Amino acid sequence: MLDFINSSLFLIRKRGKMIKNYALKHGWFYYYRLREDKVKAINGNFSSLRSFLENVGINCPNEYFNKGPRSSSLTFKIKGLKLHCLQGHEINALAREALKLANSRNAHTAIELFLLKNDDKTMAVEVPLWLETNEIAFFNELFKSKDPLTGHIDILRLENDKIWIWDYKPNSQQEIYASTQTFFYAYMLSKRTNIDLDNFRCGYFDSNYAYVFNPAKASIVKDNSLVNFI
Repeated sequence: MLDFINSSLFLIRKRGKMIKNYALKHGWFYYYRLREDKVKAINGNFSSLRSFLENVGINCPNEYFNKGPRSSSLTFKIKGLKLHCLQGHEINALAREALKLANSRNAHTAIELFLLKNDDKTMAVEVPLWLETNEIAFFNELFKSKDPLTGHIDILRLENDKIWIWDYKPNSQQEIYASTQTFFYAYMLSKRTNIDLDNFRCGYFDSNYAYVFNPAKASIVKDNSLVNFI
């Protein structure tokens, strides 16, 4: 059943599950989707995450996304991120199941929708994020810009009392800067929700491998000195 609310939002109801879908024009259209039942169940220390997810589809500063740096385009590495390569993670199995229903042109979207509909831990996909210039040291030096940093989280899950940020990479073993991209997703979401970075975990994956890390261990090198992000 499809109910049109306005030009940017519609709801999908399937077997008692409600998915909110926002079409956000951020250069081109991104479809921010969230499972209402899962988001409404977020409470306790993560209640600000619930508020953010419920409101960002309407209150997103869309103009930020039409210029400036994108997290997915960053090409520098971050010190202190210890990547762990996993095989057999549940997200790999979910990706394999999703890909059975996909073709080469819609694999990315197919995985997002499959997890959103079928995975008990997935709360939202294509989550829009931004970072103001005053929210991190050395913003201009890092991003070579005076415009806010922006990005979209592929898949947002709650796993073992941690907020997990996942990015689908079809050839994850060949990735060079995916950890930088997902780190800044975590950093941006931490700033947007005021949830400590230590409550986040990051990962990128394909159907066979998952690479994971703790973003709270990150730091940068500035003028030969080690500077922590947090």
